Amino acid sequence: MQKLRVSYVAGVTPGKWMDRFAERYPDVQLVAARHDEGDILQLLADGTADAVFVRYRGDSPKDATRHVIPLYEELEVVCAAKDHDVEYYEESIPASVVQSFAQLDLADYPEEVGGIPVAMEVVASGAQVACVPQSIARLFHRKDVIYRLIEDGNPTQIGIAWPAAMEDTALVDEFIGIVRGRSANSSRQASVRQDQQQAKKVNDQAKAKAKAKAQEAAKKAKQQAKSKARASGSKPRKRR
Repeated sequence: MQKLRVSYVAGVTPGKWMDRFAERYPDVQLVAARHDEGDILQLLADGTADAVFVRYRGDSPKDATRHVIPLYEELEVVCAAKDHDVEYYEESIPASVVQSFAQLDLADYPEEVGGIPVAMEVVASGAQVACVPQSIARLFHRKDVIYRLIEDGNPTQIGIAWPAAMEDTALVDEFIGIVRGRSANSSRQASVRQDQQQAKKVNDQAKAKAKAKAQEAAKKAKQQAKSKARASGSKPRKRR
């Protein structure tokens, strides 16, 4: 059985894409896992994932070893404890105001010390605020923590990456097509292109066979006409 291994960072919700892929390709084993520890791109280098959903800021992480297609942008929000000054702002808060608050760095909370849930406990205590992508704030939501959009914040990008050295990209191409919203019958889907190419090949072969048959029939008819002409002692009429 063929297998497709997909990993994704926290905040990405690939469930609907996984379901659609499973519906279209029931004979393919789809393995999906969230990756919270370390650089998710390392999974491609290690060969433990065929494709990953990666989060980045600024320039694309695309290089000679991997392809990356940007998918969508995430807005930045600030998370704070209830009753914090942040709560006074109804929907969004200026970045200059956020900078005046004591902030924690999520990098200081790796998985071995509890990760983002522990960081949110610190936020809930009122000691510090945390600036994170909106999807992270939603995923690790707590009743005692609120968040607001940061005006002119620093957005992040979600992209899908796969190894540049991958020889057979058919399944990855199919999955990316689903992620990008292509229908099962889209001409840009790899499987549809293959079917179209196969159909064209069969059609071309049929045309070539019919042409050869017609030429053979014409040649045979011409030879029969010459034979009849010789038998009757007259020359066959030339067509005008």
